[in-house]
Amino acid sequence: MDASTLSEPVVTDQEALQEFIDILWEYAPKIERDVAHLRNHPTERAVVGNLFRTLHNIKGDAALCKVEVGVAIVHPMESVLVRVRNGELPFTDAIAETILLTVDRLELAVERLSSGQTLDGLQLQLLIEGLERLAAAKPSRLDACVAEVIEAVTGSRPVAVPLPVMVGETKRGPGDGSRSQAADDLLFFLTLANQFEMRSPRFEGRTMRILRLALETNQMAGDPIDPVQLEAAIYMHDIGMMFLPESVWLRASALTAAEQRIMRAHPGHAAGLLSRMGGWSAAAEMVAQHHEMPDGKGYPGGLKGAGICPGAKVLAIVDAFEAVMLKHAERGRKRSLLRAIAEINACDQQFAPEWIEPFNQVIRRAADTR
Repeated sequence: MDASTLSEPVVTDQEALQEFIDILWEYAPKIERDVAHLRNHPTERAVVGNLFRTLHNIKGDAALCKVEVGVAIVHPMESVLVRVRNGELPFTDAIAETILLTVDRLELAVERLSSGQTLDGLQLQLLIEGLERLAAAKPSRLDACVAEVIEAVTGSRPVAVPLPVMVGETKRGPGDGSRSQAADDLLFFLTLANQFEMRSPRFEGRTMRILRLALETNQMAGDPIDPVQLEAAIYMHDIGMMFLPESVWLRASALTAAEQRIMRAHPGHAAGLLSRMGGWSAAAEMVAQHHEMPDGKGYPGGLKGAGICPGAKVLAIVDAFEAVMLKHAERGRKRSLLRAIAEINACDQQFAPEWIEPFNQVIRRAADTR
């Protein structure tokens, strides 16, 4: 496939595309489990064979569903696994990371196709070319080839470390109300956030992780957002979910279209609570807008660019980053900063570009200190 076909592929059958997305959703966790197993037992040929067959099935299903971009992405990765299966290449952490990054990029590509977006920014041509070089590489060049393709696609060298959790007091600022009242309110908001976390083990520690990232990203940019208002927004942004049926927001699997419409109500519920408390109008605005997108395809208001407040833009990035990390963890492997960074940076139309670089700097600094 040429570059234009990869960046703007034509979807000839939307129903078939959705069928492929559903198939990929089922296959992806199996790939994660097999890769995690092979990291610890890299010589188990039977598992390598299982992994190869899964990728081969994905390629076949992509062809049947007329998702040409899926065939183009998976084929060179399949060729790499043929060499691993034949004993020509060892199964290394580098290959494991490449397989997972390839699957992530495929998921992003088909999700964008389903929503009518282009594939610009996913660097699919560079990914495919890099995988083809990897499929032909000598064993001595294996890690170098992997590093080259990962850096070409993501802009970062391979990194796979846990995200540090913030410890200690959070940063405080002047706020809209009195200092003592603001502190009391923040304690109340944090109590609500802790109650939200207790609804599922999946959410444990998420508030402090998101808070650390948001405050440090704001600080990296020179603190243009009131840190106290941002802190309140972090605590409250998902509280609105507790007004929705638990069968919807506690699910780990994909939501139906009807359930997605229900979920879209949660920012309004939380923002409504904040707006009724004196001194938190800025935080309420951040919460109300944190699912808006610069291209106008977000919700609930379909706001664009400058119409979205800076705090909501930051909250959107760090909240999505946490969601990506959770997705990876739920698929049976430890958190990977590399894959999460790559996924966030690939979604250039979903997030405000002026905040991506400060966010990247915070993540890189966290990785460098490990």
